[in-house]
Amino acid sequence: MTILKVGITSYEDMKARTMAIARGEYKPKRGEPKVWFTSMGSFARVLSDRNRALLELIAEAQPDSIAELASLSGRAKSNLSRTLKTLERYGLVRLKKGKGGKISPRVPYSDIVLDMPIGYAFHA
Repeated sequence: MTILKVGITSYEDMKARTMAIARGEYKPKRGEPKVWFTSMGSFARVLSDRNRALLELIAEAQPDSIAELASLSGRAKSNLSRTLKTLERYGLVRLKKGKGGKISPRVPYSDIVLDMPIGYAFHA
C-alpha cells in the first residue's frame, strides 16, 4: 500500500516553504505532505467524487490508453484528457507513453491522506 500525503496551506506559505527548501534552509521532515493544495475548495475540486471514481477505475482496469479509459468511464476523451492533466499536475496520476504513442494512465498510490492543521503557517 502506497500512501500519498497531501496538505492544505496558503499560497504564500507554500511559496515560502518552496523557497526555503531551494535555499537549503529547510529540509522537509519525513511524513510531511508531498502535495499541497491552497484551499479546501481546490482539494475538493481535484479529488471530487467523480475524480476519485476515475482514479479507482484506472487503478483497477489499468487501461492501455486514454481512448480505452474514455470507453470504460463513459467520459468524453477531450474532457478526460484535461482531467488527467490536472490529476498528473498534483501527482495523483502518471501518464506513461507506450507503444504506438499511446498514453497509459496509472495511479501510483492506493490511498490519499489529508494532513490539515487548523491554521496556516509555515515555519522553517
